Amino acid sequence: MEEKWSNNCVLLCGTLGGKPVYSHSSRDEKYFMFPLNVDRLSGAVDIINIVAREEIMCSVDIEDREKVIVKGEVRSFNNKSGIGNRLVITVFAREIELGYGDDNNDVTVTGVICKPSVYRKTPMGREICDIMLAVNRRYGRSDYLPCIVWGQNAIKACKWAVGSRVLLTGRIQSRNYIKMIGEESLEKTVYEVSAISIEQVEPDE
Repeated sequence: MEEKWSNNCVLLCGTLGGKPVYSHSSRDEKYFMFPLNVDRLSGAVDIINIVAREEIMCSVDIEDREKVIVKGEVRSFNNKSGIGNRLVITVFAREIELGYGDDNNDVTVTGVICKPSVYRKTPMGREICDIMLAVNRRYGRSDYLPCIVWGQNAIKACKWAVGSRVLLTGRIQSRNYIKMIGEESLEKTVYEVSAISIEQVEPDE
């Protein structure tokens, strides 16, 4: 197994939301995908797509609606098929095991702000800052992660320039919205990392 990439760590515990299905092949390895349902304290559910190597899927015998623990990294890729979201967010699993207890959704990433942040307020007056983080991956690649920052953290984060390096902890969240295409309404799902804490760090940190 590859060593953990320390600037991108995810720990999830949730319920298997469907049987694993074949996703793709790369370098003679097969990869499979399955949805993981993670409950929030509010009662809402985040549905997170997990991608794992065939050997990892074969190492644990999981059944539909069984509790599962996933350790891995947040990944992104550009969907050029024209079907679905343009930016696809998944969790790449490095370890999968049977779980128990409360659901869990923890993400820690260190990355660089790669486009101007967007500061806004909700109708109730709550501050929000939307940022896009470029998180380095091995072999010269990067994952581009949309992040949402709230309250005092939003006021702080919106002042940081493109190129600022930040450490963010939070959770992956999914939310549905309606997109109008002509007269037809289409329900879509967007994924983002919702920040609990965020701070600016120096490059050597």
